[in-house]
Amino acid sequence: MKYYIIAGEASGDLHGSNLMKALLQQDADANIRFWGGDLMQAVGGTLVKHYKERQFMGFAEVIFNLRKILGLIKFCKKDIEKFQPDVIIFIDNSGFNLRIAKWAKEQNFKTHYYISPQVWASRASRVEKIKRDIDQMYVILPFEKEFYAKYDYDVHFVGHPLIDGIADRTQVSEFEFRKKHKLSKKPIIALLPGSRKQEITKMLSVMLSVVDDFPDYQFVIAGAPSQDYEFYAPFIKQTNVAFISNKTYDLLSVSNAALVTSGTATLETALFKVPQVVCYKANAISYQIAKRIITLKFISLVNLIMDREVVTELIQGDLNTKRLKKELTHILDEDERVQFFIDYYDLEKKLGGKGASQKTAQLIFESCK
Repeated sequence: MKYYIIAGEASGDLHGSNLMKALLQQDADANIRFWGGDLMQAVGGTLVKHYKERQFMGFAEVIFNLRKILGLIKFCKKDIEKFQPDVIIFIDNSGFNLRIAKWAKEQNFKTHYYISPQVWASRASRVEKIKRDIDQMYVILPFEKEFYAKYDYDVHFVGHPLIDGIADRTQVSEFEFRKKHKLSKKPIIALLPGSRKQEITKMLSVMLSVVDDFPDYQFVIAGAPSQDYEFYAPFIKQTNVAFISNKTYDLLSVSNAALVTSGTATLETALFKVPQVVCYKANAISYQIAKRIITLKFISLVNLIMDREVVTELIQGDLNTKRLKKELTHILDEDERVQFFIDYYDLEKKLGGKGASQKTAQLIFESCK
């Protein structure tokens, strides 16, 4: 069968690559055309557009780049028409994907969505459009199935794909990792400032502002695969800061604590059992708009899934040097860290175990063949 997959940003590329591998196991003759990144390209198929070409974060950034976005939407529709897939699979990235889905459904293409748009966070009215435009939805957070049920929409809970990605990775030797990247023997604090230029610019300077207050630790920036070192270099002024690109899982596996930008990385950090402080600072306009439409008690996936505060969230004005120093000191305290580990194990149980990509691929294949 012919599959057309549309994923955006680094996390979509990761989940898309694992889904593609699972689809190829289900369907040896699978012809896959996709929007994604390097990981999906490594699996095979045909890359149409790399996610680096459409990384826009926040309401203001989308408005400023609207002409380019509309051009990409138009191009995508034409490419789908030319390819004539048996099914279109959307992965997260709702701003772009839901626009394509509306058109695709009108053209009688089969539409499947893997990793739901976060309609439970804001604008729940979008559920009616999703019901209209999406034939099958595969959700990865346990509370999402119950949420959709309120709108009489039956979705598939398949578990979280991060569990597979972390369980299947090759274990790294801490000694070899430190040696390879010329790290000191000091305990490591990982800095995960995000993957988009806008969020890195907002977050990294604040994260680095506490380095001198913790001389007994080695700080390591987790470089995103979508950004070159040259982009990070101007931020790095202290000698006690290292930079490692595209090795976030290896870094987390040897870290004592982490400062993490809100997003998928908060969940990844938790699954590696690393105590963390969640950070978020947006464009002022985007933040004011978001405040008015987002109805959640928390912003981090860890707290949302557990439905209580497990990790501290420093948002907008609260993300400053004084607060960050205080919270980092807190998570480095050995007595406090025990509760983190207990909560993280409970979190992993809630996520439903391994096999999300395989379950999703099987459901897609069976419903379309």
